[in-house]
Amino acid sequence: MADPSTYRPAPGTIPESPGVYRFRDGTGRVIYVGKAKNLRSRLNSYFADPVNLHQRTRQMVFTAESVDWISVATEVEALQQEFTWIKQYDPKFNVRYRDDKSYPYLAVTLDEDFPRLQVMRGAKRKGVRYFGPYSHAWAIRETLDLLLRVFPARTCSSGVFKRAGQVGRPCLLGYIGKCSAPCVGSVSAEEHRAIVDGFCDFMGGRTDTMVRKLEREMGEASAQLEFERAARLRDDLAALRRALEKQTVVFGDGTDADVVAFADDPLEAAVQVFHVRDGRVRGQRGWVVEKTEELTTGDLVHHFCTQVYGGEHGEADVPRELLVPELPADADALADWLSTHRGSRVTLRVPQRGDKRALLETVERNAKDALARHKLKRAGDLTTRSKALDEIADALDMRTSPLRIECFDISQIQGTDVVASMVVFEDGLPRKSEYRRFIIRGATDDLSAMSEVLRRRFARYLDARAETGEAGVDPDAPAGQGVPDEPRVGTLIDPTTGRPRKFAYPPQLVVVDGGAPQVAAAAQALAELGVDDVALCGLAKRLEEVWLPDDDFPVILPRTSEGLYLLQRVRDEAHRFAITFHRQRRSKRMTESALDRVPGLGEVRRKALLRHFGSLKRLSAASVEEITEVPGVGKRTAEAILAALGGDTKTPAAD
Repeated sequence: MADPSTYRPAPGTIPESPGVYRFRDGTGRVIYVGKAKNLRSRLNSYFADPVNLHQRTRQMVFTAESVDWISVATEVEALQQEFTWIKQYDPKFNVRYRDDKSYPYLAVTLDEDFPRLQVMRGAKRKGVRYFGPYSHAWAIRETLDLLLRVFPARTCSSGVFKRAGQVGRPCLLGYIGKCSAPCVGSVSAEEHRAIVDGFCDFMGGRTDTMVRKLEREMGEASAQLEFERAARLRDDLAALRRALEKQTVVFGDGTDADVVAFADDPLEAAVQVFHVRDGRVRGQRGWVVEKTEELTTGDLVHHFCTQVYGGEHGEADVPRELLVPELPADADALADWLSTHRGSRVTLRVPQRGDKRALLETVERNAKDALARHKLKRAGDLTTRSKALDEIADALDMRTSPLRIECFDISQIQGTDVVASMVVFEDGLPRKSEYRRFIIRGATDDLSAMSEVLRRRFARYLDARAETGEAGVDPDAPAGQGVPDEPRVGTLIDPTTGRPRKFAYPPQLVVVDGGAPQVAAAAQALAELGVDDVALCGLAKRLEEVWLPDDDFPVILPRTSEGLYLLQRVRDEAHRFAITFHRQRRSKRMTESALDRVPGLGEVRRKALLRHFGSLKRLSAASVEEITEVPGVGKRTAEAILAALGGDTKTPAAD
């Protein structure tokens, strides 16, 4: 690897104008392309202290051996040049929006004499009109089957079409009325194109016109006593309406927009986009991309626009409006660049309220689900789990793979409601029956809280071990696989329940959520207890670095490492568990603190009061007589409740 200082440009040689830059490796291959409003400021950031760089960025600058740039007049020109270079060089360190699967389109080959309706994947070509993308090919075929009753256009391949013309006999669709059979001359080329144009108009959003036309023709046929034709038109109308039901109306104003949302972690980001045309969701796409540096949501929007709305997709795919969760720094330049691709004005905006905001939140949920599915995809594979545990053991220099991992996290707000969580993973899978929650009362910061929770957890283990001596526990004994609650070999068994005692055996690895300070506090707590047979590490969120006790530098696992994915999942689960418990405690304190001060009022009667009145506000507005209607609450207790809530304790005089 090259030292970045060996190829850093001389001070003052980099212009301060907008421009595009590219890093090259030793062979001259372009490995990264970027755009900057100020080239000097942006390029200098790559040659700062490597410790402060994103993991992927640090790898890039050490892989590169040279950097060059071109300056341009405006940000729009820089966007265009960045797009051109990314398409030309395909740099491996750039964010790449590659589909997590290939999405099918409903395509109409308008460049043929007899246009064909078909399912099509891959790169788009000129002369073909596309509708979609759809999530599944069967969804296209289902819609197409309904619409062929009304628009009997050709769907067969060129070979089938030519062969039918040679034998003078149409295929089955021609006999059942789902094809107008242009192959045998049943309709002329002009008549067949009119059918195809009607189909394109319907799919393009002019649905009301076609429905009204069929209703009018059905009425005329019925008035002329042509009941068979009227019945056929009725069935055609029903088919159109069923096809319309498959395309949900979300906006009544004929909105033409793409709704984009993101969910990300320090290494990857999931992207979801809903294509809304004429107020209807016409299609959906999704990607999972690797993050090359510390990217904000606005940066992800920038990369999405410059890569997805490119030349290979065609101008028709650029919507009139782009709804995003956050505007990028170059939003105006980006809108101008997209407008040149569309041929008319394109706006980027963040919806704040109403239906558009609701749809954006729906897309965000889809993005979060996609990222979760991507991260958990490896968890179901035994081979992958074994590989992850082996990678962790190698990285941390452990003697055996950590078959039991415990992770601890602290949750608090300025020293109030301090809680901790402990989650357990055995054989790479969560063992939720072993999760534990701790209420911390003797600490106000994360470090002292981490020390306390580890002392409490391992003090119980040491107490249990002392009852039978060292031989009673085998810390290297493997956990049971596939049998719920199977005790470990050598664990301490509770004679009354037949189950392992709480905290009766240690993990092979303890993970704390945090960096060097958290690891140091945890190591000190374990050392004071005399626990020296448990490995310890911390996982820092910012750069996903693995910290070990007494090490000055972190362990950097490859971003594609299965071991890193497992550690991330363990850490995220501990964080989720701690946050959930903290919110429960805080909510309980805020809603029931006033009733807690009432002497003699226990939890059962507090719950009964809240269930009867619905809220503390209604309870405080009630009279003594109304409160005493709750079973178990007397007059004196009712007066105490109102006094605690600041209500009127006077009993109204009898008439």
